[in-house]
Amino acid sequence: MIRKIIEIDEELCTGCGLCAEACQEGAIGMVNGKARLLREDYCDGLGNCLPVCPAGAITFVEREAPAFDKAAVEAAEGCPGSRMQQFTTNEDVAATPSQLRQWPVQMRLVPVRAPYFADADLLIAADCTAYACGSVHQFMKGRITLIGCPKLDAADYAEKLTAICQENAIRSITVLRMEVPCCGGIAYAAKTAADSKGIPCRTVVISTDGRILS
Repeated sequence: MIRKIIEIDEELCTGCGLCAEACQEGAIGMVNGKARLLREDYCDGLGNCLPVCPAGAITFVEREAPAFDKAAVEAAEGCPGSRMQQFTTNEDVAATPSQLRQWPVQMRLVPVRAPYFADADLLIAADCTAYACGSVHQFMKGRITLIGCPKLDAADYAEKLTAICQENAIRSITVLRMEVPCCGGIAYAAKTAADSKGIPCRTVVISTDGRILS
C-alpha cells in the first residue's frame, strides 16, 4: 500500500539516538552509530521522532510500505498511546475562567487569514491536552488557540499552519502536546510552519496523568 512513512538520511544523522528514544513503537533503532528504520510495519507515520531530530535527518515520504501493524506493536511492548490507565481525581481549587479568544478553534475549520491572527501568539494544542491538564487555560491566556489531533484528522497540519504563518504576522508559537507518540505529528507541523518564517517556537509536553513534563 502507498502510505506516509518516515525516511532517515544517514548522511545527516549524527547518531544522537533521540529519534529511537522518541519512537515508542520500536520502529527505529541504532545500527553502526546511525538511526535506521528497522520495522516499517511498526512505523505509524505520525512522526513523534521528527521534532526531536536536531539534524533534520528525518522526513515524511509517501511510498509503498506495509501497513502499520498496531497489533504487533501492542503484542511486543504495548502501545503507550492507547494503553489503559486510571488516575486519581485532581480537582482545581477554584474555577478557572475561559481564556479562549476566538472561534473556531479546530485547525480543520479555522481560516488561513483572520483579524485575530494579526500580531498573534499562537497556541497549537493537541485535543487531549484540554482533558488531561486541568490548568490548560493558563497556556491559552493571551494566545490564539488552535487544536487538533494528527491521528484522527486527515488534514495536513503542516500545510495549513505554514499558510497561516505566511499570510499573517504571527509573533510566536507554543505547542501543547501529550507525551504519547501520535502527538509528534502536531509538534512537527508547528515547527515546520514556524521555521518557514523564522518564528520562535517552543513545545510543552503533558503527561497522561496531567503533569507538565517540559
